[in-house]
Amino acid sequence: MPLPPDTTATIARARSELAVSDVSFAITVVEGPNAGEQFVVDAAQPSSMLVGQGPACAIRLADREASRRHAAFEVQGRRLRITDLGSTNGTFVDGLAIADAWLVGEELVRIGSTAMRIDARSGLQGLRVPEAGSFGTVVGESLAMRRLYPLCERLAQAEIPVIVEGETGTGKEALAESIHEQSRRSQGPFVVFDCTAVPPNLLEAELFGHERGAFTGAVGQRKGVFEQAHGGTLLIDEIGDLDLALQPKLLRAIEKSEVRRLGADRAMRVDVRLIAATRRDLDKEVAAGRFRDDLFHRLAVGRIELPPLRKRLGDVALLARHFCVQLGGTKNQIPDDVLVRWQDHGWPGNVRELRNAVARYLSLGEAGREQAVRLVDAGEPVPPPAPEKGALTAGDPIAQVLEQNLALPVARQRVVEEFERRYIERVLAEHGGNVAKAATASGIARRYFQILKARKRP
Repeated sequence: MPLPPDTTATIARARSELAVSDVSFAITVVEGPNAGEQFVVDAAQPSSMLVGQGPACAIRLADREASRRHAAFEVQGRRLRITDLGSTNGTFVDGLAIADAWLVGEELVRIGSTAMRIDARSGLQGLRVPEAGSFGTVVGESLAMRRLYPLCERLAQAEIPVIVEGETGTGKEALAESIHEQSRRSQGPFVVFDCTAVPPNLLEAELFGHERGAFTGAVGQRKGVFEQAHGGTLLIDEIGDLDLALQPKLLRAIEKSEVRRLGADRAMRVDVRLIAATRRDLDKEVAAGRFRDDLFHRLAVGRIELPPLRKRLGDVALLARHFCVQLGGTKNQIPDDVLVRWQDHGWPGNVRELRNAVARYLSLGEAGREQAVRLVDAGEPVPPPAPEKGALTAGDPIAQVLEQNLALPVARQRVVEEFERRYIERVLAEHGGNVAKAATASGIARRYFQILKARKRP
């Protein structure tokens, strides 16, 4: 059966994008404090090339009129895209102020007192983007993803700290765990600490641990996440939300490779590889005084920016089929006409939202098809599938919770815990008790699966 024209066009655009990897652009600074410096940006680079005063910028300008993170260059097809990143003084191409523009060569870009000439190059060798379609559990065949994989492989073998940046739902934790699984620390623990999931008054105790009696409620000794991750990898998720008062203590722990529990009289050594993840722009957070500059420098030795799903040409259909199989369906269960509409959706919730859409479709059948298409066409985020009507029976745990007349947050938590307990039991039984296989089949990180398993009542 031939594919619909829209699907064929989407695939053709993706293949065309993937094929063009022998084009690069030379960026030469012709005016300003950095005059004479030259940079090259090509399609094989793992992320856009940042321009500005900040240390994360590949084109770092000693120009006081440039913002810390002023603009970005990225090769797309045979053109160079330049994007102003909300700079203070603006970005200009051939004298015109721009927010986003396409360059083909021979343009003059001005940032503050700095002028840069753009020259196109072609026929270059050695810039081929790898053909790999995944890295660990991270799946994607778009150019935006494939050019990340070599960097991920290098970082996996290194011991340096890494920052993973990206919008909510792009798969930052999955990438961090994949880096851990392919590193020399793969046999050690992978521990996740979410800065947004712990009350501010308990953050320090969770990070560094505490002794019995260190504070009210500390009835026993507890290891912090640094100790728990000893010999392995610690992911500090949403580090941009970490309380400013705690940041110097975290910096000291990283620099000294030692921690001291609350209430303890001495520090202890820890051997931990650190990965941080954030949905925030840390350059802006530093400029605003909400994140320490020295901690940022210590963490940003390696840096990966995960692209949002809307920038991953061709990956929507690939991921939808991947999730179909992962959730117990068949690879081609979602029709092409639905995939075409999904391909054009903005996916504000990124990969997580797409997985919800697939789950809803598989759960509700033809009704799910209509509902999923309607939600996507309306531009609304697709929530997880809801339970069917009439599912409440006398012996049902939801009905039992409702009968207790609990406050909504408490009732909701009881229902979620019961669902998780039943789900973990079922998927473990299906995979003979193998946690790694059960986690893969569930579509969640092994670390999170183990947390849920630990919560399960005997």
